[in-house]
Amino acid sequence: MSKRTVIVTGAARGIGAAIAYKFAALGYNVAINYRTENDAIHALLEKCQSAGDGECALFRADVSKADECKAMVDAVVEKFGGVWALINNAGITRDGLLMRMSEEQFDSVIDGNLKSVFHMTKAVTPIMMKAREGRIISLSSVVGINGNAGQTNYAASKAAIIGFTKSLAKELGSRGITANCIAPGYIETDMTAALSEAARKAMTDVIALRRAGTPQDIANAAAFLASEDASYISGQVLTVDGCMSM
Repeated sequence: MSKRTVIVTGAARGIGAAIAYKFAALGYNVAINYRTENDAIHALLEKCQSAGDGECALFRADVSKADECKAMVDAVVEKFGGVWALINNAGITRDGLLMRMSEEQFDSVIDGNLKSVFHMTKAVTPIMMKAREGRIISLSSVVGINGNAGQTNYAASKAAIIGFTKSLAKELGSRGITANCIAPGYIETDMTAALSEAARKAMTDVIALRRAGTPQDIANAAAFLASEDASYISGQVLTVDGCMSM
């Protein structure tokens, strides 16, 4: 590869879009994954293409489905020649109290958040093993560490990503591949914008830095873990929450 290539899943908006732009600005080739066609994803592509000297391209796939993940990774390799880093960012929420939660609500979050990590990681692993190098970075959450009422499905999926990543780090370390998690705290996104002012204040009041995080804060963490500076860091959970969960 003349330039290193990064796949970012769920990159249509919020944290995923910020991560895609960060890597583009750093000069990586960026494979921007999305599921639903819309104007925003094409605007992001244009923004990323003008940010650095790497090449950026869109790849549509539902990452909860194994066959679509494999087809997307094959298309990325055909276009760019390889994969240096996979950023497992795609995720959904279907919140509700356990006593009212349907099996479909539970399964959809497990499929979207956890099985997507399994499918994508399995698809890129042979490529990275052959190259004897690579970075796998998966988005967990402070909810996966501490839990949260009304989010048993989401917390279960994000906690499982941590266990998955720690095991993966031990499996792939001998091939020069690192695996790490980022656990964001309260981050300003479209989802959190729907919260009331009182709810947002209640959350920021328990954050030592007294502010919500931004998608850029998470993108900066991902860029570090994908860099050569993080070559001896593996199997770790980097909590990016402004000292919210201590």
